[in-house]
Amino acid sequence: MRDLDKALDDILTIRIQIARSSEFRGYGPATVAATGVLAMLAAAAQALWIKDPAVDVPSYLALWVTTALICVILIGIEMVARSRRIHTGLADEMIHAATAQFVPAAVAGALLTVVLFRFAPQSLWMLPGLWQIVFSLGFLASCHSLPRPMYTVGIWYLATGLCSLAMAEAQAFSPWVMAAPFGIGQLLMAAILYWRISTSDVDS
Repeated sequence: MRDLDKALDDILTIRIQIARSSEFRGYGPATVAATGVLAMLAAAAQALWIKDPAVDVPSYLALWVTTALICVILIGIEMVARSRRIHTGLADEMIHAATAQFVPAAVAGALLTVVLFRFAPQSLWMLPGLWQIVFSLGFLASCHSLPRPMYTVGIWYLATGLCSLAMAEAQAFSPWVMAAPFGIGQLLMAAILYWRISTSDVDS
């Protein structure tokens, strides 16, 4: 029985190692591009309905947190479906390998939002920049299983986050501070995914 358990553990270890060393193809360019469009639509909604987000911070947070959740759900659904189709028997391991590095950053971003809102409301203007920096760190950590040009996307979010923090506090809640980084960033990611799929089809 011990030999059987050891063999099963060895097989699991091998599957995990294969998943970590393989390129993850669970992200679809169309859905990723749609999340960029959603960011721009959210910015338009903010401009129309939240006239002074620095005063009405709860509405600002509700808009962008809801937008982020919708994006996560859309990408998550397609990730599972594509992985089942493309990675077949290694789908679960591939999904875990692709997301494990990103999840801690996402949790840190959520906790950071709660802490600033509850204990340091005077610093909430930094949230857009901090969100982008946290997103970049999680994204860069997960890039080992993505096409190499994806590092450009992570660097983009890091740069925009730092620029957001460098802006005057009065401009921090501008709709474009979120729309430009996430709209352009997600469209850039979609373009890289589309290019990778196209080149893979040609190679095959």
